[in-house]
Amino acid sequence: MTGGWITQADRSRRQQQAAAELAAILAAHLDIPVIAWTVTASGGALSGQVLAPAAGRRGLFGQWRQALELDEATETPSRNGTPVYLHARGVCSGVAVSITATVFDGGEDSR
Repeated sequence: MTGGWITQADRSRRQQQAAAELAAILAAHLDIPVIAWTVTASGGALSGQVLAPAAGRRGLFGQWRQALELDEATETPSRNGTPVYLHARGVCSGVAVSITATVFDGGEDSR
């Protein structure tokens, strides 16, 4: 049977490719503080989350976004305006990459 079936071997290969890309990203950006990274289970994508102290999250998000040249970015305020959710995504060497951060613009986070 042919079709769009994704095998376990395909998932494993994609995860390995994503892990290799993460290693390359980290090696190329030693000057930027680290963030939490996840290699996704289903498609071999990378997901980064900025968990730095609140006062530096927006800045660190911006550093990683610029370093990875992630052009698609959104900023979504919560219903009450605090917090604000940041999300950027793109592709690095064929691997889908996204980064997120939750910031508090009520004086806790510097813009």
